[in-house]
Amino acid sequence: MDLGLAGKTVIVTGGGSNIGRGIVLAFAGEGANIVNADLDEKQAQKTVDDAKALGGHAVPVKTDVTDWDSVQAMVKKTLDTFGGIDVLVNNVGWSNQVPFVGKPDDEIEKEISLNYWSVINCTRAVADHMVEQKYGKIVNISSDAGRVGVPGGVTYSGTKGAVIALSKALARELGRHGININTVCPGWIVPEKEEDAGEGSFWHKRVLDSYSPEYLQKQVAGCAIRRLGSPRDIANMVVFLASDCASYITGQTISVDGGLVMM
Repeated sequence: MDLGLAGKTVIVTGGGSNIGRGIVLAFAGEGANIVNADLDEKQAQKTVDDAKALGGHAVPVKTDVTDWDSVQAMVKKTLDTFGGIDVLVNNVGWSNQVPFVGKPDDEIEKEISLNYWSVINCTRAVADHMVEQKYGKIVNISSDAGRVGVPGGVTYSGTKGAVIALSKALARELGRHGININTVCPGWIVPEKEEDAGEGSFWHKRVLDSYSPEYLQKQVAGCAIRRLGSPRDIANMVVFLASDCASYITGQTISVDGGLVMM
């Protein structure tokens, strides 16, 4: 199916590693123009190089999505380079799953900033442009934790739940301007290769090494489809929602998790 994304301009935050990387490569395969907005310049460039090999037009832009000035500069760079913005994928996220009682303040603040404020910052930065052109697609990456709550991930669950609520409210507010906003909730999605996750990624090698194959298999035992997910599984849904094939879909929260959560 031709999704009609060739020549469309897409911003993907945190597009250097794992899910973000998979999303960038999927858009590249559709012939899109892509801005990989990532703080990890080395990892972002690696993904951009791979995207170009697939036929996409991609550039890395060093961006701190928690900083308003940095986000504005990234959006300006996008407009200067490609002349417009059609799609925003708010992918950046982070978690350190430890008990809520006694959790350090700086870790709570980091989760709120990366998981929630990043979505607010990037959406605000592109909203005026999308409203003016009467067209736009925003796909926010949340988590099943935001739908059901996860012990040991209280603030993470809270921020991801906030992303879901934000997306629904924005979909109602901006729909009259031709803007679709949806949320994707990944399940257990691990990098296909060790080098697909940069140092700032949750799934960096140091994290993968702490999860034994037995532990990971235990996590997916409750899935209807009993396997770990791949970045491509998420990317397939994201590119669909970013296309005009999904023009009558907005305000929805879709879990791509092998049937772990059904609601």
